[in-house]
Amino acid sequence: MKETRMKFPRLILYAAIAAAVVAADQLTKYAAQTALRDIETFPLIRGVLHLTYVENTGAAFGMMADKRWIFMVLSSVALVAMAVFAVINRNGRMMTNVAVAMIFGGGVGNMIDRFANGFVVDFIDFRLINFWVFNVADSFVCIGCGVLILSLILGEIKARKEKKTAGGEAGE
Repeated sequence: MKETRMKFPRLILYAAIAAAVVAADQLTKYAAQTALRDIETFPLIRGVLHLTYVENTGAAFGMMADKRWIFMVLSSVALVAMAVFAVINRNGRMMTNVAVAMIFGGGVGNMIDRFANGFVVDFIDFRLINFWVFNVADSFVCIGCGVLILSLILGEIKARKEKKTAGGEAGE
């Protein structure tokens, strides 16, 4: 007798991941605004990792400052495209969809700041390599992009192996 189990809908999982990213981002930004706004910087590891409050009016890492409406429009279009992709691809590669959920959550986290404040709160100051100050949403967007690239590469490798195997069997 075949066991029937109720499957947890993947789309709900992806929505939960995106919501968790938004929540983590907004909570850490609130903490940064509360604790860091009035101090210059707080070193966690002096010269390596500091917490520094920055109001970023530009895109990622402060690029193109004061172009808020351009970013809001482009971000909105990208978020809608990702949501549509998630619905259409909900039964596709889980790694791909988790990556899209991470990118989506990060995008929403920063979009909330842009609408509410007119700027994005950044506070993670990685000084070891003289990097820009960033936030949790930026981190998830970057990690999600890395995971997405890895997923696409692994998918391509798998497809080529399957094609090669199918081609070898057909020739026998």
